[in-house]
Amino acid sequence: MNIYTTTIFLSIIAYVIVGNYVGRKVKGLEDYFVVGRQAPVLLISGTLVASFLSTNTYMGWAGLMYDYNIGLLLLPSLLLTGYIYGSLYFGRYLRRSRCLTVAEYFAKRFDSRRLQVIAGITVIIGISFYLIAVSQAIALILANLTSLSYTQGLIVAWLSYTSFTFYSGSKGIVITDTMMFLLFSVVTFLGMVAIFGEHGGWVTAMEKLVNLDGKENLMAWHGRAGPGQEFETPGDFFIWFLIGGIAWSLVTAISPWQSSRYLMAKDEHVVLRSACVAAISIGVLQAMVLAAAGVVNLSNPAIEPRDEVLVWAALNIMPPMVGALLLAGIVAAALSSASTFLSLIGFNLSHDIFKKEAGGERDKLKFSRMMMLAASLTVLFVCLLIEQNIFWLTFFAGTVFASAWGPVALMSIGSSRVTESAAFWGIISGFLGNTIPKLLTVLKLIELPVYLDPILLGAAVSLTVVLLVMNKTTVTDKERTYRQKILKTPDEEVNNQAAKKSLRYAYTVGIFGVVMTVLLVVYYVIPYQKALTPSSQKFHFDWLTNEAIAAYSWAVIFLFMSILLVRRIRRDYSVD
Repeated sequence: MNIYTTTIFLSIIAYVIVGNYVGRKVKGLEDYFVVGRQAPVLLISGTLVASFLSTNTYMGWAGLMYDYNIGLLLLPSLLLTGYIYGSLYFGRYLRRSRCLTVAEYFAKRFDSRRLQVIAGITVIIGISFYLIAVSQAIALILANLTSLSYTQGLIVAWLSYTSFTFYSGSKGIVITDTMMFLLFSVVTFLGMVAIFGEHGGWVTAMEKLVNLDGKENLMAWHGRAGPGQEFETPGDFFIWFLIGGIAWSLVTAISPWQSSRYLMAKDEHVVLRSACVAAISIGVLQAMVLAAAGVVNLSNPAIEPRDEVLVWAALNIMPPMVGALLLAGIVAAALSSASTFLSLIGFNLSHDIFKKEAGGERDKLKFSRMMMLAASLTVLFVCLLIEQNIFWLTFFAGTVFASAWGPVALMSIGSSRVTESAAFWGIISGFLGNTIPKLLTVLKLIELPVYLDPILLGAAVSLTVVLLVMNKTTVTDKERTYRQKILKTPDEEVNNQAAKKSLRYAYTVGIFGVVMTVLLVVYYVIPYQKALTPSSQKFHFDWLTNEAIAAYSWAVIFLFMSILLVRRIRRDYSVD
């Protein structure tokens, strides 16, 4: 074994040991499902980031930026806004419900067992696809870096995340997720510095990338849009960016693998603070990953498959120890998502679909573990059975919750008129409205224009059905009473000292937006304009280019998010 495989396997062993040690302290369902509702900011933000940043970022997105568009760095990451409005308008109320799963919240909010079941079914279908994709990605990484075959790598991956997830539940997941988050945060920075250093720093690399033969417009805000490319025109790219950004913001706001983390929080202030930390952390990490992947073009502009750009860089550009740690970090990012996905499948099976009513706490805990093990074995069998197709699986499952749950989840808090029937049919129609067009697209039976993305179609169908059905049905007294109950801020959450501390996190979100704008203008827009200016002309900065306007939008969007947070915290949590 070389330094790369040794580092990866040592890190995996560490997660298994820690997860199983923590599993000994699990005493009941609340410990197993929601960490006894005692998790602090570090653990909640750690699990939010780790469960979101997976191979989709370190391989899929990194490959896209390397081959197509580094300029996406200039555009504000709209998915980050989901953490802010999601925690304000859904997450803190979800925690207030004191449920064990998000599907149970829907059941309580609308006094409906069938709604809990259908929500649980959508979780299992959507998350299972994602878990299969992540498992296959880990297996491919291990097969490429070690002497293991794909099948052996798959079994190692499966044993790794199953061993501590099955035993420790959420209690082990939040701790191992935070370990993984700290690891890949540090090694992403070190990897970026190593890649930039190889080419004389970021600014020097930028000047070379602007004029890179064969990949013209790689640094423009719209990337290499044109005939035969990913997008035919810059307009097509921008529509895709808006739709995808809004959809992924709904994912970070309400999807079960993100919003369920808030059920574990110590209090509502932890919910809001963790959302701020997660948004900023993911924004910084994504920027480092995408910038580093783009600069690799100067070492090798023809890496195939492009998804392995950072793996190639770890093996060929970085110092061996840094490269080994980066590869361990990529595997950690995948394992953290896999453990979260498996836990959600197990929790929904044992609590929302096949709920065990009889027996004591220990019997129910044992039943939950058995259901999780059964789910894990099923996933392993499917992974071995089907062809490796990570992109197809991620594309199919990635944003299904934005369509199926988005309108219902947000309206369950924001509207007093949504009924049980409207919520039930809204989830079903949104799920089908997303997955059916996606399936037809993947099978190449239809071809949809960029403005009719299945995410948008599903969300539109869901919202339309909710509005139509709620106008034909009546809200019950139980539904009305429960909503009024969770809208009231608990007395124990109203505290001036806690509110002042939360306000500092809110201000930091606005500062983050301004800092990103300044950094992008100084280190991207100005060097980019200089590289395009002929040597015979004197350089003059143009404040109104599309690249400059894109950079300014970071400040506008995140200052707005900061204002939302400040107003809500002062209104709901301050004694004054």
